[in-house]
Amino acid sequence: MLRVLVVDDHPLFRFGVAAALSAAPGLEVVGEASGGGMAVSMAVSLHPDVVVMDLNMPDVGGVEATRRIVAHDPGVRVLVLTMFDDDDSVFAAMRAGALGYLLKASRPQQIVRAVRSVGEGEAIFSPAIAVRLLAFFGSAPRERVEAFPELTARERDVLRLMADGKGNTAIARTLVLSPKTVRNHVSNILRKLHVADRAQAVSRAKQAGLGEASGHTGSGQVGTAGP
Repeated sequence: MLRVLVVDDHPLFRFGVAAALSAAPGLEVVGEASGGGMAVSMAVSLHPDVVVMDLNMPDVGGVEATRRIVAHDPGVRVLVLTMFDDDDSVFAAMRAGALGYLLKASRPQQIVRAVRSVGEGEAIFSPAIAVRLLAFFGSAPRERVEAFPELTARERDVLRLMADGKGNTAIARTLVLSPKTVRNHVSNILRKLHVADRAQAVSRAKQAGLGEASGHTGSGQVGTAGP
């Protein structure tokens, strides 16, 4: 019996997914969370086999929640279920440790099949996502996907300089910005990364390879959740 935690901030959608999974043989919904912070706490206490994770939530986003859950227990498999199909979201989720990626347009039976597959350790993607992944990895080398896709290019520039140990005045001078603009960017970075202060943001940036060490100065089996 696979134990499943369903995470989504939209109650009706979350209820529908939980109902579909509960009705499927071999699956047990052990909890529902309305946000990323709650998901992390419930994953720690409930020990689910699979977490069905939305990405866009008002408190801790799905990518960060996935990272925290997998860091705490690498045995938990995360299946992203979201409306976002852009490359940045897909690769951010994969880097965070998600094993599968489905779109919310998927039919209930596709979601059930994907949960079972992810629970068995198989990477699973919506057909359209799988095609793009194959195209990405089968093409010529390209620029790496940026860390922290939720940040704008300018905010990532500011974060890199923060990781280099520069203060706001030095950042403003380097990027030819006003100190007030830099302060605004820093505030946005802290909010989007869901961190309490500058030190935490710098720590996250260094973990992602930003800063002087990055050298960057510019701005299982794979399956598909088919019909």
